[in-house]
Amino acid sequence: MSTDLTIIIASFVAFTAAVAFFTWYSLRKTNLGSSKGYFLGGRSLTGTVIAGSMLLTNISSEHLIGMNGNSYVNGFIVIAWEVTSSIALVIAALFFVPKYLKMGLTTIPQFLENRFDGATRTIVSAVLIFSFVVTLLPIVLYSGALGIESLFGVSEVLGLSQTQGLWTTIVIIGCIGSVYAIFGGLKAVAYSDTINGIGLLLGGLLIPILALMAIGDNNIVTGLVKVYEYAPEKFNVIGAPGSVLPFEVLFTGLIINQLYFWGMNQAIIQRALGAKNLKEAQKGLLLTGLFKILIPLVIILPGVICYYYFQETFYDKQDAVYPELVKQVLPVWLIGFFAAVIMGAVLSTFNSVLNSVATLFSVDIVKKHLSKDMADTKLVRIGKATSAVLAIVSILAAPLVANAPDGLYQLLQELNGIFFIPIASILLAGFFMKKVSATGAKAALFFGLAFYIFMTWGYTGHGIHFVHLWGMEFVLNVIIMYGVSHFFPRQNIYEMKDVGAVNLAPWKYTKAMSIGLCAATLLIYILLGTN
Repeated sequence: MSTDLTIIIASFVAFTAAVAFFTWYSLRKTNLGSSKGYFLGGRSLTGTVIAGSMLLTNISSEHLIGMNGNSYVNGFIVIAWEVTSSIALVIAALFFVPKYLKMGLTTIPQFLENRFDGATRTIVSAVLIFSFVVTLLPIVLYSGALGIESLFGVSEVLGLSQTQGLWTTIVIIGCIGSVYAIFGGLKAVAYSDTINGIGLLLGGLLIPILALMAIGDNNIVTGLVKVYEYAPEKFNVIGAPGSVLPFEVLFTGLIINQLYFWGMNQAIIQRALGAKNLKEAQKGLLLTGLFKILIPLVIILPGVICYYYFQETFYDKQDAVYPELVKQVLPVWLIGFFAAVIMGAVLSTFNSVLNSVATLFSVDIVKKHLSKDMADTKLVRIGKATSAVLAIVSILAAPLVANAPDGLYQLLQELNGIFFIPIASILLAGFFMKKVSATGAKAALFFGLAFYIFMTWGYTGHGIHFVHLWGMEFVLNVIIMYGVSHFFPRQNIYEMKDVGAVNLAPWKYTKAMSIGLCAATLLIYILLGTN
């Protein structure tokens, strides 16, 4: 084994082991035998931990690799996926999370049972579980394995083919991630995410800094100017109508998607449900919003820098370009650390989603339908078994997402559209449309699923961007909900009650920070929208 490879492996193991030790130390006195302790971290999470976990649950290898690959080809127009998230997080902090904590929810579908009926809750929980297992988890595993293979050369070290090397890496990532989710519950996931989040920000920022220093003869500003002058069109944030992300989508389906992802998505919002009080939940959400404004420096700018380095060489395999930049600019002794950062980003999303799936299955399926009086210890055991089984399924499905024509990140967004918009429609109806009945909600849910699948993979000649389809689908869902509810009116009158789960006093800086995040988003489009 060469000296360089030894250094890489040593730095990789050191950072990974440090995260594991910190997580164990933080959890050594935590009671993980209760459902509240296992699924909600004992309702003890602070704002910093919530923000770190939300960011790392969202940012994974499909961002580091997939989104940088996307920006390498398409430029800064893909920034819309990130900066508009801050507006959705503001809405979640001001409106959704106070209501969730007031109701004492463990899962978002619990609200649907209170507002509509038990069948709606069960159907949505089943759809969510299916969506996580067949879309997010396989893409996270595959893109993570791709990054580790590119950095480490696992196949060469082990004397395997590249396919065998990817399979091996997928299995290793899946097994390590499963350990966190199965044995540590939400709190283990959240605490490991916090440390990995620090590593992601530091390691992720190193790549553009070192690259720009190399381009600008040790001057970052000079390097950035050179990159801009080489391809100024790459810095434009206003997508043309025929581009991968037209500017108009910000006002159609994108905002619905962002509201769902940051305000209603179990895998994300479960961290806020585990907050010790509303103050910490709002602080966590708004800090996440601040990170989403800054994160393009890590997951978009490096892709544009890649264009300066490699021109169009990797246009036919865009997901391979970011690892190439990493190897180009990182010194040997830091490659292992950065590989551990990528591993941590993969693990954070993987174990977070596994924990959320286990929560949905245990609370919304098993306890709801099989045994309402089930003991907490047994419910936790079922959650652990669920995580184990679904981890295996995800590992087996991961290679199926290889060679996505528009990149892994674009594939993930297209697949998410199957599930996000129908569920968002009925959740928003639950909060804002008092006349919508349970029958109307279920009709819209099934219509939305069928409509998007047909328009995306059935009738493909319409030429409508998939994000515009989200907006169309949402409008049609609302029409269907009101139409069906006219003939099948609601039977129950729902009133939201405070169950006294946590202190609901808000964070004193919520309004000021909310205004600041919205202003920062607008400023980005003003400054970068004139190229």
